[in-house]
Amino acid sequence: MSARPRRRTRGLSVVVLAGWLFADLLLVLALVSMADRPDPMADDRPKPTDSPSPSPTASPSPTPTGPQGVSRTPEQFRVKGNDTDSLLRQIRSGTEKWRGRTAAMVLTFGGSSGGTAYAHRVNGLLAKARPEMFGGRTATDDFHDLSESPQSAVVRVYFFTRPGE
Repeated sequence: MSARPRRRTRGLSVVVLAGWLFADLLLVLALVSMADRPDPMADDRPKPTDSPSPSPTASPSPTPTGPQGVSRTPEQFRVKGNDTDSLLRQIRSGTEKWRGRTAAMVLTFGGSSGGTAYAHRVNGLLAKARPEMFGGRTATDDFHDLSESPQSAVVRVYFFTRPGE
């Protein structure tokens, strides 16, 4: 009897690994491609210019509708200190210019090595300072930034976009 030749399984495992790697890279490429697309429901048509022809009555323009998106660029403000009342005042004054908007996501970067706990404290005060802006739909996350001073934080707010925006 002759011995059966052994199969080379090492070559097969490299092919399988390459296939999985290709599939994973294709999945990442698809996700990045989808994330980079603008809102499909947004009205991207050019606005008509004023025409010299007179119109006796102005027709009402329809209100844009569609799903809400999240702005790609954050708005940010800074807070510092340890007093709760002072932090609430700083949050209110730092967000005054965005009154009437709703926050989708907040990333807070607390200073120094204990910055994550400080950022968590600041995020806990957001809804108390501006309940209409930082309601139940707002996601928050706490980070630390070693380049910031202790008892200070940079708060980055990503707002929901309005339909047609």
